[in-house]
Amino acid sequence: MSNDPLAFLDATALAGMVRRGEVTAAELVEATIGRIERLNPDLNAVITRMDEEARASVKHGRREAVKDAPFSGVPFLLKDLIAEYAGVAIAEGSRFLADRCISTQDSELVVRLKRAGVIIAGKTNTPEFGLLPTTEPALHGPTRNPWDITRTAGGSSGGSAAAVAAGIVPMAHANDGGGSIRIPAACCGLFGLKPTRARNPMGPEYGDAGSGLAVEHAVTRSVRDSAALLDATAGPAPGDPYHAPPKARPYVDEVGRDPGKLRIAASTKSLTGARIHSECQAAVEATAKLCEELGHIVEWTEPKFDELRFLKAFAFAWTAFASWAILGWAERFQLTPTEDQFEPNTWRMFQNGERRSAGAYLRMMQDIQQVARQVAGFFETHDLTLTPTIARPPAPLGYFAWNGGNRDEFLQHIGEYSGFTSIANGTGQPAMSVPLHWTADNLPVGLHFMARFGAEDTLFRLAGQLEQACPWSHRRPPIAA
Repeated sequence: MSNDPLAFLDATALAGMVRRGEVTAAELVEATIGRIERLNPDLNAVITRMDEEARASVKHGRREAVKDAPFSGVPFLLKDLIAEYAGVAIAEGSRFLADRCISTQDSELVVRLKRAGVIIAGKTNTPEFGLLPTTEPALHGPTRNPWDITRTAGGSSGGSAAAVAAGIVPMAHANDGGGSIRIPAACCGLFGLKPTRARNPMGPEYGDAGSGLAVEHAVTRSVRDSAALLDATAGPAPGDPYHAPPKARPYVDEVGRDPGKLRIAASTKSLTGARIHSECQAAVEATAKLCEELGHIVEWTEPKFDELRFLKAFAFAWTAFASWAILGWAERFQLTPTEDQFEPNTWRMFQNGERRSAGAYLRMMQDIQQVARQVAGFFETHDLTLTPTIARPPAPLGYFAWNGGNRDEFLQHIGEYSGFTSIANGTGQPAMSVPLHWTADNLPVGLHFMARFGAEDTLFRLAGQLEQACPWSHRRPPIAA
């Protein structure tokens, strides 16, 4: 990998090289295929190879149609969850769907990704239906963290994050229903932005997912790639049930824009009561100091809301999400769910979801919406919150294993990973994980910022400023040596 000069360039740089004729899309695709062959046996990040589809995209001239697109010719990976590619298998990490389901159409997001010029070269690993903050499905096995292959890459977009961190591709599709963009970004030393609810479309199959808890975007190596990709994909599609507020200008123009003097509320208080690792505590303190040095106002406080009410409602929403996913696929492909086809946690969540009434579901959504109003009030006096993304550095593989016994330890571990991220899914607000800290043993620690509803521009401005003040693009994981 050290002899591969293109591996750690960002997508914007690679697209520029293609436009100038310094490299061809075909050469980039072959380089990506070669990296998958070399690195994936150790990482297990890519679970569906799309070599021929990628080669065909170049050979059949699609790149000519998008030669002026922002990412023309840049290889890309698609997470095997929600977003679909016509003619390619989809399993969402589940034995229930494996070898039984072939997508019949492109998702609207995939249509827009192709229009942006990316060449999709494979699909990445995900936990079963994206339900866990680690990527260790029984179907495909664990994805390993490029910084330490004995540790988790996070979830549920762990396959995408591991592939980007290892240099296989410069950016990859990800989605986020409780932290699934930001948690893997934190574990793998990447930039991960969760957009405002409904910023990206989920059609034509879905109007939304989890009543708006889940959103689509990507994990990236650079801030500018995230901004430019969101410019290319954002906006409502015909028939969408609702959409995010319009942006003032292209997001890529926000990256170098002066953020002004921001009012930032810093905290290490976890919503789930999780104990904060000393490295995460130190990371927040150092980042708060850096923000002050950059001219921002930092206050140690946090939004006040009914935390227990939110936790109960969000847990209910997650069981409903499992039930929705399983029943939806069962109806679409005429499948019958049986316990032996699922992991123990998934089956338990499915059963719990099925026991709840429709009225209870609507009451739960009302609780989440009321908490969202409480949190929104806090952002009348503050621009951002600052916390760690997760309560500890990347955990060892197997940390989230549960085989049907006592759930207390399992839920405690889940709480360490969801205690700072899930509130942004409940409120619909945009949030990001920024790789600003590494531990003494060279593990990444993400810093989490949440902005008011619709304010991705604020996040991109600050992220660009932080990327300049505390750069991370020079860092390489051991697997890339």
